[in-house]
Amino acid sequence: MYRFVFSQVLRRLDPEDAHHMAVRALRVLSVTPVVRRLVHRRLAPRDPALRVQAFGVHFPGPFGLAAGFDKDAGCVEAMSALGFGHVEVGTITAHAQPGNARPRMFRLVGNRAIINRMGFNNAGASAAARSLARPRGVPAIVGVNIGKTKVVPESGAAADYVASARELAPLADYLVVNVSSPNTPGLRDLQAVELLGPLLRAVKEVADATPKRTPLLVKIAPDLADADVDAVADLALDLGLDGIIATNTTIGRQALAGAEPAGRDHSRESGGLSGRPLKVRSLEVLRRLRARVGDRLVLVSVGGVEDVDDVWERLLAGATLVQGYSALVYEGPLWAYRVNRDLSRRLRRHGVVDLRQIIGRTASRSTAT
Repeated sequence: MYRFVFSQVLRRLDPEDAHHMAVRALRVLSVTPVVRRLVHRRLAPRDPALRVQAFGVHFPGPFGLAAGFDKDAGCVEAMSALGFGHVEVGTITAHAQPGNARPRMFRLVGNRAIINRMGFNNAGASAAARSLARPRGVPAIVGVNIGKTKVVPESGAAADYVASARELAPLADYLVVNVSSPNTPGLRDLQAVELLGPLLRAVKEVADATPKRTPLLVKIAPDLADADVDAVADLALDLGLDGIIATNTTIGRQALAGAEPAGRDHSRESGGLSGRPLKVRSLEVLRRLRARVGDRLVLVSVGGVEDVDDVWERLLAGATLVQGYSALVYEGPLWAYRVNRDLSRRLRRHGVVDLRQIIGRTASRSTAT
């Protein structure tokens, strides 16, 4: 049914307008207690075999919603009710900002991909904190993804991230430092270890000081050279971070070569590419990270995740948690439920009663050089 609605109605709408319609509908679900509980009871993961622990947090399932969908933390309960084992909100900046000029989101339907140059449009850390502080009617694991305010210069980046962390770390189950979006000028320069180290140390000091010590992760780009992936991994270990999220969107377009576009071809638009074309590189980075850090860090894999086969492959390669977002546009609101259902069936078929039995099972085949 959803695919029919998408092909006949939604794909004819501006992608950002369609997104805002979906967010408004989900906010209604979030504030409607009876419906929210019924949906959660029907769609949320319940198989004990899906449960997994990462950085001291108990997740009902390994499959979560990546940052980018719920920018202002308004849909946490709705997305949890729809079956996502965790919801990563943001990216949130210390100060409210409108983001880049529209149009700034484009569908590549033939590639099952999205290009966005949103530019961290959000209402700011204080507004997100108010949303996150409200009591929840259904269980929800919430990660908070923070980024740099656009007008803040590189010299003030650490202080800007710290300001967001002070507001949001106490309300988060885990905190993510995003230095890998291609849509804020100069942001990716912060991935260089000589800049990233002081920034992460400053944010970690805030996260460590929260009442329950909020776990801290860093999110990296797929466009990093392999040596730079290794350098970030080593830095994360040295600083005692809890994990790495790999990967963000890519500025590359090589994976689109030869693909047949459906409708207008937006492949030359500037911005970050996500979805199916990112699948191969995202998996490569995951395998390299696992070879580098083993199980000393929690690895969260995102990029090109579409179905249970992708989730299964990422778990085998060493991810403890897996995230998706772009495929939600093409698969609809029951996507997470179907992934959880199919993953549960596969675990049973393989006689797996604890997800830890398969995490990293194929990782020994990968080596970082």
